[in-house]
Amino acid sequence: MPQRRPKRPPKPIPIARREFGLLARGMRRFDLRDPYRLAISSPWPAFVAAMLACWLTLNLGFALVYVLSPGDIGNARPGSFSDAFFFSVETLATVGYGAMAPATLYGHIVSTSEIVVGMAFTAILTGLLFVRFSRARANILFADDAVVRTKDRHPALMLRLACGQRIPLSKVEARLLVVLTGRDPDGTAGRHLYDLALQQSSLTVLATLWTLVHVIDETSPLHGLDANALTRADARLFLGVEARDHMLATTVYALKDYPVPRIRFGMHFATAVALDEAGCNVFDLSRLSLLEPDDGPPAG
Repeated sequence: MPQRRPKRPPKPIPIARREFGLLARGMRRFDLRDPYRLAISSPWPAFVAAMLACWLTLNLGFALVYVLSPGDIGNARPGSFSDAFFFSVETLATVGYGAMAPATLYGHIVSTSEIVVGMAFTAILTGLLFVRFSRARANILFADDAVVRTKDRHPALMLRLACGQRIPLSKVEARLLVVLTGRDPDGTAGRHLYDLALQQSSLTVLATLWTLVHVIDETSPLHGLDANALTRADARLFLGVEARDHMLATTVYALKDYPVPRIRFGMHFATAVALDEAGCNVFDLSRLSLLEPDDGPPAG
């Protein structure tokens, strides 16, 4: 009896965004068991293409059913697939221009079924469009890089963000963690997650800029790690922000990650706030990610 060839292990797929550098094996890239999540998480081009494909498939299918019974559509050319297709389009949309109409019992049964399917398809499409357009998104802007500089004689990790809308955000909370690759006590390689304490992790109101600071002291998971050590550990920072958006009357979330090349040592954020002629504070979002060399002692 021939031996069965062993099954190939499933190909790993990226988790979240590909640039996170995380792969999972045994997870479905497109889980058809959860079509709702798939529909609202797909990019707009993929969503529109999928809806057009469904619409076209339905109309082609019903057109084929009409063609199978010649004469079931009044005023249609005998055996004309194009007439059957456009009659299906009108019926699915419940338009009905009056030029073509069901002429037999078979035609009435098929057109009635198509009207029910068309109403369901329209309702589903309308619901998905509403969810995609009404989904709240955090209008929070992040600096492109994180910096490590000397602050109060200690190296400090700093990240900067800003409110990107005219209406301030309230009850803003930030959480920072780092993922490091290292060896477990048994010698196996593993990824370890560590929370990084922030000097100030919450704000009552965020209207302009906010610089987050993590002091790299003896209690910090980053203590003693320079740029080379972070590279060897395949480090990556994850910054999560939660805030209340009163314009949308909901809580919004934002996530930003920083791989090692985006963690800049010996730099600091350039000033992004200035006074105008009237003495008002003006913050310049175009300078959010602007960096300058740090004049203090090397951080590390």
